[in-house]
Amino acid sequence: MSERNEAGAGRPVLLRGGTVLPMEGARTVLEDTDVLVTGDRIAEVGPGLRAPDDALVIDATGGIVMPGMIDTHRHMWQTALRGYGADWTLTQYFVWFYLEHGKLFRPQDVHAGNVLAAIEALDAGVTTVVDWSHGLRTVEHADAAVDALRSVPGRYVLAYGNIQQPPAEWTAAPEFRDFVRRRITGDDLLGFQLAFDVLGDPAFPERAAFEVARELGVAVTTHAGVWGATSDEGIRLMHEHGFMTPETIYVHAASLSADSYHRIAATGGSVSVSTESEQSAGQGYPPTWALRAHGIPVSLSMDTSVWWSGDLFSAMRATLGADRSREHLEAHANGDTVTHAGLRADQVVEWATRGGARALGRDDLGVVAAGRKADLVLIKNDRSPVSFPVLNPFGHVAFQAQRGDVHTVLVNGRVVKHEHELVGVDLAAARRQVEDTVAYLRAEMGEEAWRQGMNPDIPETKILDNPYTYTDYRSDATHRL
Repeated sequence: MSERNEAGAGRPVLLRGGTVLPMEGARTVLEDTDVLVTGDRIAEVGPGLRAPDDALVIDATGGIVMPGMIDTHRHMWQTALRGYGADWTLTQYFVWFYLEHGKLFRPQDVHAGNVLAAIEALDAGVTTVVDWSHGLRTVEHADAAVDALRSVPGRYVLAYGNIQQPPAEWTAAPEFRDFVRRRITGDDLLGFQLAFDVLGDPAFPERAAFEVARELGVAVTTHAGVWGATSDEGIRLMHEHGFMTPETIYVHAASLSADSYHRIAATGGSVSVSTESEQSAGQGYPPTWALRAHGIPVSLSMDTSVWWSGDLFSAMRATLGADRSREHLEAHANGDTVTHAGLRADQVVEWATRGGARALGRDDLGVVAAGRKADLVLIKNDRSPVSFPVLNPFGHVAFQAQRGDVHTVLVNGRVVKHEHELVGVDLAAARRQVEDTVAYLRAEMGEEAWRQGMNPDIPETKILDNPYTYTDYRSDATHRL
């Protein structure tokens, strides 16, 4: 049996001689350091550790060992339509999923999307994903979502939602309570949240759903500050009724006022920033500049593979670019120049790891230290010219690395990717499920609707009037000479 096949067999694992990013202190880097994993925990971190006799020893020389990344907001059920909405606006997304074709998804289609999303997350070194699952029209859909998550060896949080019903209705349904009793059993690898939005109705109809969350002792995750959809009124209502807590995750928060940011900061909540989404769909400008100014904790997320990439390398890169671009534009507008970047590479790596752990209330994740959960990633690719030199490890992770450089991934001490290949994952079966879902949706929608949904109309454009009316600039320039 090959070493790769034995990798997931529950043996101790020693990552030997890597550059370790412990994420315990600002910019701390441990060079030529070993990480020993026994059971589901990190046993030791240090140079020259002794390997147990039965250990799987992985050469991490020249590579970077870091905590597994944590995505705090991903609509996993939509992954079977990867790339379908690449040219959508947020309005087109709402129409497609909320008003029209999202209602076609069967339980097996939710299952197919979740399986593929879970696999692609592990492949990219994302060891924990919050499944913002707002396609759960029935409990059968919810059961399918959980079955899918349990079939792939990662760590997940099911954020239960239903965009086809008001949250006060679906959270009050007896079958929802029965689902929670049956399926949410305190398993360390499957957390639970409620996922719904607050639309700003002065009557605050979402109050009943918040009370259910409080009764169940679970957090609420909500799309806040989405231009044209959720506004400062929603934040005000949550705050005045006492439902803003340190566990609350505000997704996007991209078009809020200073007053709303103050309320989030004062109540200890955090914001999940989906920079690729905010830049492209139009929720508002990615708000890290405002969150930093108000001292609000940040985590990162990818939103949905219907549009964007499914890895946090892209999220880190996009977030740095958006934050720095705004900083430069504001300085230039004032006739000034930025001489020192406000957001640094180590900060976005922290947001992608420990920031996500804090948002989920998991102080045992997001850190490489003895006693913490063994959710780890080794970034190493000896076949790539981009793998060396590693001079600034945080900068390398944020700007140079990509999913193809993820050599080894551990979740809860189990090796789930080794030597660039997934372990214990049936990719062929996942492909068959997704192909079935695509074929079903395409047939149900009809070919014309399918193509129209994927290729929305291009708006008319106007060519600007040009005040320069030379008919032949070349001959005119020659004449002047």
